[in-house]
Amino acid sequence: MKNRIYQRKPRQGWPTARRQAQGFTLVELMIAMVLGLIIIGGVISVFLANKQSYRTNEALSQVQDHGRTAFEFLARDIRMAGLTGCGNLNRIANVLNNGPNGGSATDWFADFSNSIIGYEGNQADPAVTTGTGEAERVAGTDSFQLVGIEGSGFSVESHQPTSAQLKINEASTDFQVGDIVVVCDPDHAAVMQITNYNSSNVTVVHNTGTGTPGNCSKGLGFPTQCSAVGNSYEFGPNSQIAKLSSTAWYIGNNPVGGNSLYRVDIVNSGGVPTEQATEMVRNVTDLQITYLSEGGATFQDADAVTNWALVDAARVAFTMQSEMERAGTDQNALTRTLSTTVTVRNRVE
Repeated sequence: MKNRIYQRKPRQGWPTARRQAQGFTLVELMIAMVLGLIIIGGVISVFLANKQSYRTNEALSQVQDHGRTAFEFLARDIRMAGLTGCGNLNRIANVLNNGPNGGSATDWFADFSNSIIGYEGNQADPAVTTGTGEAERVAGTDSFQLVGIEGSGFSVESHQPTSAQLKINEASTDFQVGDIVVVCDPDHAAVMQITNYNSSNVTVVHNTGTGTPGNCSKGLGFPTQCSAVGNSYEFGPNSQIAKLSSTAWYIGNNPVGGNSLYRVDIVNSGGVPTEQATEMVRNVTDLQITYLSEGGATFQDADAVTNWALVDAARVAFTMQSEMERAGTDQNALTRTLSTTVTVRNRVE
């Protein structure tokens, strides 16, 4: 028999040949990388957008909080301007040596008749120096001064004009020698300096011959007469007495090289009224104020006001800057201008 070569037929369903193992092609890898980069780029873009949105909202919140704080402090002083506590508008006796009746130069804080007065950015303010030093006023920004009383004061038990003594109807007070005070009743108010204080019987003395600036008269009647006795007047029981509050507001240079809202107060330093500037709110870069006079229809700049006694409202505009330097969409600090209108209460019926 002839030799035959038999070939086994492959069973049905078996592969005819073993397939070779295969990976991704270069094109597939490049496509996968591009898709991955697109996804990563999108995630990063969303993250950065959310981060910037958070920074902007946080900065805006800071600006609004600082603005509310600034308005709260300043508005309180504006409302209290010219207030004596007794409703005797424009009847003010002032016996201070540095007051308008004292015969010498009048200091800004001793002039109760100008209970509100403002200055444009190009005008000199006697309450503060304009310059580049710390706490000095920033050139081109407005400022203004306010005079009134501090708190609600105390009740008077009796007044002896001859000996210039006022007995207070309280167990104790925070009065000190050198304090400038305002005493009033329904007829008029009087501004004077305490030259002596007896804490045992709670009595203040407003004599002449001592004190800085001192009193030109012990007579507290209206109108003022600057002489030894002057225009004598006796304030009756339940008259009110309170410390004088004189403040000036402005934009100043702060210790970290920026701008802040500052307030000047008159404090008693060893019996002498002394100006003291306090930084109130940081990152306030500008202050602009306009004023409304009685019977007027529009708010005016300070240099257009002809009679400050008629001003009964002020519109205050702050330019606030965020603490974050790149909080805005332009990668700069966020800046907003906020404004409010405040009424001088004792001048509005």
